[in-house]
Amino acid sequence: MADPMDLPEPDRVEGAPHPRETEHLVGHPAAEAAFLEAFNSGRLHHAWMISGPRGIGKATLAWKIARFLRANPPGEAGLFGPPASLDTPPDHPVTQQSRALAEPGIFLLRRGPNDKGDRLSDQLRVDEVRKMRAFFGLSVVDGGRRVVIVDSADEMNTGAANALLKNLEEPPSGTVFLLVTHAPTRLLPTIRSRCRELRVAPLAPDALAAALTGAGHPPGDDAPALSELAGGSVGEALRLINGDGLALYAKLCATFERSPRYDRPRAIALADSTAGAANRARPRRGRALRPPRPRPAGRPRLGRHPAGVERTRRPWCRRQP
Repeated sequence: MADPMDLPEPDRVEGAPHPRETEHLVGHPAAEAAFLEAFNSGRLHHAWMISGPRGIGKATLAWKIARFLRANPPGEAGLFGPPASLDTPPDHPVTQQSRALAEPGIFLLRRGPNDKGDRLSDQLRVDEVRKMRAFFGLSVVDGGRRVVIVDSADEMNTGAANALLKNLEEPPSGTVFLLVTHAPTRLLPTIRSRCRELRVAPLAPDALAAALTGAGHPPGDDAPALSELAGGSVGEALRLINGDGLALYAKLCATFERSPRYDRPRAIALADSTAGAANRARPRRGRALRPPRPRPAGRPRLGRHPAGVERTRRPWCRRQP
């Protein structure tokens, strides 16, 4: 059984800092303003559903909100009035502890290891939700709020969803739930009805370029192409960068620019270069690459046929000597 600490983090995009390590959120001022207005008005809902396409900064927003809530305990007014932003100083203890997953008032609910412990489970299971009991049983030293981040809520199986629903129906005192979801319609209607929704939109090209630069991948001259292909998603743009996606797309366009007449061997080579290891290891037969010949006139089609009627074979299916 592998050490759970050695398993990859399910909510981390390869080649990019984890959302809890991202200091600056780019491109979502409306969502930040909506949460800040609710906080300053004293009408802070206990559960928030942060929705939008994958990879656009929803988890980064959730961590920013979590740090803000922990750094601003209830009943503690600032020297200069209500806070004007959700920013938390980089040297604040909450910021430093959350980067190390050591903030006692923040619980991260995400996929854990499978039954064998050798890899991540493909679902967020009820065992992970039950770990919140110990979190809620601990007292917060500073008397501040507890924050639960669910990343992502779409990955919950039925048992986990029902277990989380019980906590949303009877939330522990002083607890705020932040549910990150890429497809909110997949969640239970009863979960959605107990959350206030913060919709986050795909990033504009300039915001996407700024976010990629902040993640250590300045796009340079590729910014327009990355923005178009990634659909405003930083996560998708990083996957394109890591997988040499722009070069593959250029080859794809060059291969089919004269469609329907195109270079067939070049298309096959392109398909082989993008196939997974399992597909590359699969044995291939040269005959499988031949285009089907037209069916001779008067020849019946293959398929279901009445009992007692001999199936007619296509001439190109006969084994060649």
